[in-house]
Amino acid sequence: MKVLVISDVHGNLPAMEFVLKKEADSDLVISLGDVVNYGPWSNECVELLETIENKVLLKGNHEEAFIAGEYLGTHPVALAFFNFCYPKFKRTEKIEKYEQRYILSNFIFCHTILDAYIFEDTELSLDENYFIGHSHRIFERTINGFSLINVGSVGQSRVNIDEINYALFYPEGNKVELKRQSFSSNQLINQMEVDQYPQICIDYILSKRK
Repeated sequence: MKVLVISDVHGNLPAMEFVLKKEADSDLVISLGDVVNYGPWSNECVELLETIENKVLLKGNHEEAFIAGEYLGTHPVALAFFNFCYPKFKRTEKIEKYEQRYILSNFIFCHTILDAYIFEDTELSLDENYFIGHSHRIFERTINGFSLINVGSVGQSRVNIDEINYALFYPEGNKVELKRQSFSSNQLINQMEVDQYPQICIDYILSKRK
């Protein structure tokens, strides 16, 4: 069984289309949340996931914000993105159905742990194996004998915006493959300019280019 695990698409439809086409032979697709916000195609990304026959769709903090109709953070860039993207979103009834977590084999799949941004050097104690996203960094760690897999971000790598991250999981042998794919963000940036995003948002995306 081949499981495609993605996270943090963030409205970047071309990036998600690329991944789904490249890994089209996957038996199951698990999305760890944050399909929406930031990119211009939140509605389209939600709809594309709906077309997948075998899928597990989980909530991230940006789904929670879109469902609540407010973003509780204070970061000016995040607020600018939310204020621009949220009024255009029309698929709330679909993301309300997303689950909080999923268990497969001996792994828990969720957006993150304790609502935290978890990085390679984050101090953390585990009592289960996890697949997570949220911090937009791809890595694998072993913590007190348990595995922590962060699948990074499909739509908005914060290391290099021109890179897509995701993971492949083979439950029979608990085998994990972390994937990094080069993918130009030109289409994303061009559409943001066409849609007249606030300049603070465009500058943020450009700042993530190597």
